[in-house]
Amino acid sequence: MKLSSRGRYGTRALFDLALHRDKEPVMLKDIARREQIPLTYLEHLITPLITGGIIRSTRGPKGGISLARPPEEIRLSEVIRLLEGSLAPVECVTDPSLCERYETCVVKDVWDEMNKAVSGVLESTTLQDLVERKKEKEQAREKMYYI
Repeated sequence: MKLSSRGRYGTRALFDLALHRDKEPVMLKDIARREQIPLTYLEHLITPLITGGIIRSTRGPKGGISLARPPEEIRLSEVIRLLEGSLAPVECVTDPSLCERYETCVVKDVWDEMNKAVSGVLESTTLQDLVERKKEKEQAREKMYYI
């Protein structure tokens, strides 16, 4: 499975929102600048994330976007499904009717295991987990400079 720019950029944008969640709504141009995402591309990712209930948009002079739920409630599996669709490496894993060999195919078993592993990682990882990982990396980097 290879994530497209939609999944990668969308996850980075949401991570940025999680980092800045205690502030007022964040402007898209600020996310684009910090995360090095083309603004026009980022604008296309917002609608499915709003529709999916992950972010909300606020209009006005202090407007922007913010997380619609706490970062510990937003799983990467939900984000990737909204932006990418199915996580399965091949279609027969989610729709057995597509393959007449489904019941006897041993290769399909490997694809199914792969799907379960990827889904498990994404399901068990929240935006808050990413925020905590960033803090850990920053602390480790600071320790390296003091040694």
